[in-house]
Amino acid sequence: MHYNVFNGDADGIIALLQLRLAQKSEIPCLLITGVKRDINLLQQVDCSKATSVTVLDISLEKNSKALDDLLLANIPVFYVDHHRTGDVPQSPLFTSLLDTDANTCTSLLINEHLQGQYVHWAIAAAYGDNMHSSASILAKKIGLSEFQQGQLNELGTYINYNGYGQEISDLHFHPADLYTVLLDYPNPFTLIEQEGSVFSKLKIAYLDDMEKAKAAKVLSDNALVKTILLNDEPWARRVSGVFGNELANQSPDKAHIVVTLNQVNSHAESNTESEQSYTVSLRAPLNNKQGAGDICALFPTGGGRAAAAGVNQLPSAMLNNFIDAVAKYYQ
Repeated sequence: MHYNVFNGDADGIIALLQLRLAQKSEIPCLLITGVKRDINLLQQVDCSKATSVTVLDISLEKNSKALDDLLLANIPVFYVDHHRTGDVPQSPLFTSLLDTDANTCTSLLINEHLQGQYVHWAIAAAYGDNMHSSASILAKKIGLSEFQQGQLNELGTYINYNGYGQEISDLHFHPADLYTVLLDYPNPFTLIEQEGSVFSKLKIAYLDDMEKAKAAKVLSDNALVKTILLNDEPWARRVSGVFGNELANQSPDKAHIVVTLNQVNSHAESNTESEQSYTVSLRAPLNNKQGAGDICALFPTGGGRAAAAGVNQLPSAMLNNFIDAVAKYYQ
């Protein structure tokens, strides 16, 4: 059985979408994905059943042990990603497209691999991953109008927005289900123009959540970094990443931190401040897209790429240290 393992955000979903559309035939496979921050996905592959594996948009560094196990079991792996790699395995069974440049993403790497067969989808993914400059350059290269660019920007943003949440129940669509729906649309403009489509449903939900986010508490704001606090609510968990992207686009010379209070154990006798933790989304300044992944990797459960990264469970006592580390890096 072939396994497709992919991040549940716009980049991961659309990377697989391009590959699947290009195959032009049904290939039996199992899908492994989850919320955007669930990146330890490769360990879910059953080595006793897998005949081959495709891995898209999840950090090789975070999945190195599971990858080594697959290769030791003589299972071919095709790995495409733009996050931190760590040590890259040397094996005839391992084929990869790895590029940690801050201006590329997995779907753009797949677009090059497929020689632009589904370039409109790749552009939507780049917009969704907040790589507006790269998306716009490619869009202009193929002659898309500003209106069309705006449509693909919306589509990528809404698909990306759907991937954020602490658990699947926070999302509007399971990423695997959303991917399956999108398979019916080789041309994304058909989806955008269709009344009542998932595009329309996600747009309505996105605009509603973003309106709530605009009233969120500002924890700190200076020339170097702005920090926003969101409450422990499903809408806040859904919007944390895309809200950070919007803030980054509004103030491209400043780093942005969006902090969401994590759910606490309701069955515990007491929940002290020391037990509280935050989900953190960090966006490097758009005019200086570096360092975000390195900063987050300094903290427990942290990681990511140069332009955008996060921490899944930052102890509340470490929040000020995190903010200070961001300010120090970009000063």
